[in-house]
Amino acid sequence: MIVIATIPVGITGLLLEHTFRTVLGRPVPAAAFPAVNGAVLYGAERLRRRALVLTPVGPDGGAMAETDPDRRIARSGFVDTTLIGSAQIAALLPGISRSGVTMAAGLLRGLSHEDAARFSFLLATPVILAAGVLKLPDLAGPLGDGIRGQVLAGSVAAAVAAYLSVRFLTRYFETRTLTPFAWYCVVAGLASLAWLTF
Repeated sequence: MIVIATIPVGITGLLLEHTFRTVLGRPVPAAAFPAVNGAVLYGAERLRRRALVLTPVGPDGGAMAETDPDRRIARSGFVDTTLIGSAQIAALLPGISRSGVTMAAGLLRGLSHEDAARFSFLLATPVILAAGVLKLPDLAGPLGDGIRGQVLAGSVAAAVAAYLSVRFLTRYFETRTLTPFAWYCVVAGLASLAWLTF
């Protein structure tokens, strides 16, 4: 499911990454997109279909509490997980959170906050790995001269920060929602937009 759900963003990234980066990576659009990101997160919280949170059925036909989050996610099926993975395309826009939009898509497809967060973090692995593989030749060539040490230090720091963040957020979303992140994104985006345009 993770591999199939990654294919749409992989194809789109290969075809349109330069366009997204150059045309929409300018300061004003990059400032506006966090506010859009916040609106998407807030909208997903408001529109999520609580009735679709999956309740597994036991052998006797009665409801059964599934404790394994991966099994709960797998019950969504390939169509839903591919739609959730396709939401990563929006993250090619500067200021749009990859984790945020995939979690929002997961909520709208009936996942709980905890399962949407888990699937979003699992989806990050192939995307980040592929992006790294694409950029490694640049680092190994002349473009990497004089910055390889900094890149290595930054990569280690990013790996540690990502690990700690995922641990924290996985626990956070067991009982909480995306709403605080939504408001933060809206306020930060609008403040940046105001700073750049006035």
